[in-house]
Amino acid sequence: MRPLPPRTPLEAVLRWRFLLSGWPWRSAGYLLTSVPAAALAAVPLTLIGLPLLIAAPMGGRATSLVQAAFLVAVGVLLIAGIGPLVAVPLAELERRRLGMIDLTPIGSGHRRPSGPGPLRWLRTRYAEPATWRELGYACLLVTVAPVLYAALALALLWLLACLVSPLLAQGGDGPVALGPATIGTPGDALPYALGALVLLPAVPYGLALIAGAHGLLARALLRRGSSELLRVELVELSRSRARLVDAFEAERRRIERDLHDGAQQRLIGLTLQIGLARLDVPPGSPAARSMDTAHAQAKRLMVELRELIHGIHPRVLTDRGLPAALGELADQAAPAVTVDAELPGRFPAHVEATAYFVVAEALTNAAKHGGAGRVRVTARWLDGLLTVEAEDDGTGGADPAGGTGLTGLADRVAVIDGRMFLSSPTGGPTVLRVELPCSLNRQPPSG
Repeated sequence: MRPLPPRTPLEAVLRWRFLLSGWPWRSAGYLLTSVPAAALAAVPLTLIGLPLLIAAPMGGRATSLVQAAFLVAVGVLLIAGIGPLVAVPLAELERRRLGMIDLTPIGSGHRRPSGPGPLRWLRTRYAEPATWRELGYACLLVTVAPVLYAALALALLWLLACLVSPLLAQGGDGPVALGPATIGTPGDALPYALGALVLLPAVPYGLALIAGAHGLLARALLRRGSSELLRVELVELSRSRARLVDAFEAERRRIERDLHDGAQQRLIGLTLQIGLARLDVPPGSPAARSMDTAHAQAKRLMVELRELIHGIHPRVLTDRGLPAALGELADQAAPAVTVDAELPGRFPAHVEATAYFVVAEALTNAAKHGGAGRVRVTARWLDGLLTVEAEDDGTGGADPAGGTGLTGLADRVAVIDGRMFLSSPTGGPTVLRVELPCSLNRQPPSG
């Protein structure tokens, strides 16, 4: 089985073809571009943390210690207060730059502000863990990274000096210093040049290791944390659940339409044909009795089919909306039902269907289990929340564990991020209330 290609320099250095690949150049490019990135962040962060720089050389006397502590406190407050304004755009740049040495893209841990305007943006950013991780990365980039990169640059310069040391010794006027060693002749410099030549192939590996370590730290601090990943997964789960609900409602409407326009129409035609055939049969004959029985069965079947279609998805709900559908439910219910539905327009189909079937179940339970004589149904929409409530004067005692369909209703409401409340003390009354978050699809037609 062919191994997967490396995705980072730390993986690439373990492959024998590392020196022939593009990873050494990627690593070198990443390290070189880290210098201007660090300089870009160092200027504002140095200005912000100026009190810390002033406090650093203070010491000895008690007065100096107090002043240093005060400056340190001021510097920390300034960095915490203003630093995120530098760290957030820097982190976005670093996530893009990380693509040079990390082929696995990382996403931002920030969430979208709750509304427009700079104040909401600031309130959201300063409350996120991702912002403070990015500030920590920015501080490391302008403090630790320059020291390490300077040491790397000195090591490379020393290696280069050793490599050309015979030429320097031959053309120089005196001894040449190579760090702790001093050479005076090309013969003295030859061992250093040979050693540098042997170490030269190790340079790409060193660059890759340093770039890989930098990239590993950047990925750890700049990617989404566990809480952000969980939030993204929950958002995606909610979206997929909403898509499934929409698909389910669309399929219900398709089945209702097929039954209404297909099977029901053919059954109506069959009933009419049986009725016409009865006219040609002598009254009182055995054939007439059979025709009467067939005609009665066809009519009963048509009633049952109409009830089935209505139970799948009522046509009035699709055509005229929730208030009209609730009114039709009230007309068909056994108790006396009063409907008060003041709604400003239409809602998403799955929300209207959920509200409709909640009321249908409440009316069924009120008549079948509660012995109610009167039911009041109220529907309101305010600030993105559709509230539907059914209150009956029955005997109460409704229990979701009693097989009355309330558990299924609660699950159906929860699917669209709604909430269901039930109050049903023994002796009544029973109040069933659901709250469904939704927005208006369209305004009702004028006139």
